[in-house]
Amino acid sequence: MSTTTHDPVTTQDENVDQDGAAAAIDETKVEEFAGKVVTDLGIGHHTLLSYLGYRLGLWRGLAAHPGSTSAQLAQRLGYTERYVREWLAAQAAAGYISYDPDTQAFTLPPEHALVLADEDGPAFMASGFEVLASVWPTVDELAHGYASGEGLGWHQHDSRLFVGFERFFRPTFRNVLVPEWLAAEPELVARLESGIRVLDVGCGLGTATIAMAEAFPASTFVGVDLHEESVRRAAVAARGAGVADRVTFEVAEAQAYEGTYDLICMFDTLHDLGDPVGALAYAKAHLAEDGWFFAVEPNAGDRLEDNLNPLGLVWYASGHNLCVPNAMSQGGDALGNQAGPRRTLQAFADGGFPGARKVAESAFNMVITARG
Repeated sequence: MSTTTHDPVTTQDENVDQDGAAAAIDETKVEEFAGKVVTDLGIGHHTLLSYLGYRLGLWRGLAAHPGSTSAQLAQRLGYTERYVREWLAAQAAAGYISYDPDTQAFTLPPEHALVLADEDGPAFMASGFEVLASVWPTVDELAHGYASGEGLGWHQHDSRLFVGFERFFRPTFRNVLVPEWLAAEPELVARLESGIRVLDVGCGLGTATIAMAEAFPASTFVGVDLHEESVRRAAVAARGAGVADRVTFEVAEAQAYEGTYDLICMFDTLHDLGDPVGALAYAKAHLAEDGWFFAVEPNAGDRLEDNLNPLGLVWYASGHNLCVPNAMSQGGDALGNQAGPRRTLQAFADGGFPGARKVAESAFNMVITARG
């Protein structure tokens, strides 16, 4: 009678590595990582509450009335106290607001208010939660893409995506674009002041286009975007800003517009395209002699290991949910919003701009210019 020898059964304190050898499990590390997951679950739930805080004006109300109890804030805003009470408790647990147990009052610190409640200020970021709210409705399409390889175009997303991104980038376009980014190229600024023809590719709701038009009244501007509703809203915004006489918006893709321009811009657009090199070559063909190309892209390191940090997580995760699916919907593989300067400048070179260079950067963005 033959006998069979069995491998030892792996206990809860062991794991099996790739070579089949038992490896000890460090229970302390298990507990630490489980704690991180608990934290991330809390953050996940908290993003929904943060979106509601932005949408319902709760942060603005608390900024205007620091030291409010839940009953006081609810009464001022006309909301149900029980919901407001739970929202405030979660915000305090997240460290967004402070709580005084003696008075049972909550306060939004003024430094936090600049980020969460001052919608026109340069530090405002709360609209990013609206972007997050727009992603969840597309989770089934994203899951399907893993099996099918299909993409998901920007125009196919929930409408909160377009509004959320416009409000998120508005402080930068209103406070940084002209005085810092364009100012990095004094010759270009001089030409804008004298009057040139400008194209903004992937203009979205037109905030950057309008900001430039307000700063340079002698120049004329055209914004193009493939999303028809964004183009409509951009036109409305131009009329509201009083620049519609020299700003127009059209529905067109990155390789389908017409005309010749002295300056072509792409603001956080290039890395979303299915064919970024082709889009650059197309732009070069539509630049006037001695024209300029101006691009703003996410700032990142050239290597994956350079971007393994909280900001890198934001970029990689948003790239997965938005940028890569859009590029794949156009038949491409996407640069991704963590391409880094080396890959991005190589795309410029391949697209006919070998002299492209990075002229400015911030924690979030890098600015690249090139001559035609």
